Amino acid sequence: MFNVGPWELILILIIALVIFGPGKLPELGRALGRGLNEFKKASSALTSEINEAFKEEEKPAGQKNEKSRE
Repeated sequence: MFNVGPWELILILIIALVIFGPGKLPELGRALGRGLNEFKKASSALTSEINEAFKEEEKPAGQKNEKSRE
């Protein structure tokens, strides 16, 4: 996708170290990791909701969802 090699990655990390400093980098890394984790959870939840909606559409007209009976 981005075709970033090892030398480009090292250069990016050095620039980030110069800009943010060694004290701020771990905090930025944690925040980035949490953000990616939240995005992954949200996209997973959205995918499962879409799959459930398609499964409900595929059911014959005589069958109802068990959740709707409650």
